[in-house]
Amino acid sequence: MPKKIKTKTPSDSETLMTEVVYPNDANPMGMLQGGRLIQWMDTASAICAQTHAEKIAVTVSLDKVLFKNPAKIGDIITIKAKITRAFDTSMEIFVRAWARKVISMETYMINEAYFTFVALDDNAKPTLIPQIRPVSSEEKEHYNDALIRKGQRKK
Repeated sequence: MPKKIKTKTPSDSETLMTEVVYPNDANPMGMLQGGRLIQWMDTASAICAQTHAEKIAVTVSLDKVLFKNPAKIGDIITIKAKITRAFDTSMEIFVRAWARKVISMETYMINEAYFTFVALDDNAKPTLIPQIRPVSSEEKEHYNDALIRKGQRKK
């Protein structure tokens, strides 16, 4: 008989990460490099995925990356990663990033993206993960839309 997989809420694995934009993170214009931000977002989403799966999880895809505004040297970056839906062995993580100016405390969105991860067993093979039980209306909307996004990725 197969092992019963437990159910979790998205907030059980929600991850909040903070970084500071240093000169080595910026381009010659003093703006945060997109690649560095994606790296930070991938790290936050990996922590979220692994916390949810209780297994090692690896990035499978990244889609719908929207660079909305630039962050500059000295800005504080906050990254929030939250699982939207768990499938059998994979999961979609929605990640948003905000920048905050230190002096003015102005906060604004700089990026958002969807990451897909797959959980691996000790032999590096995909393994079953807990399912998601969305609670809030926003979580339910993300949960339902994740199935549509998954279908679009397969095209």
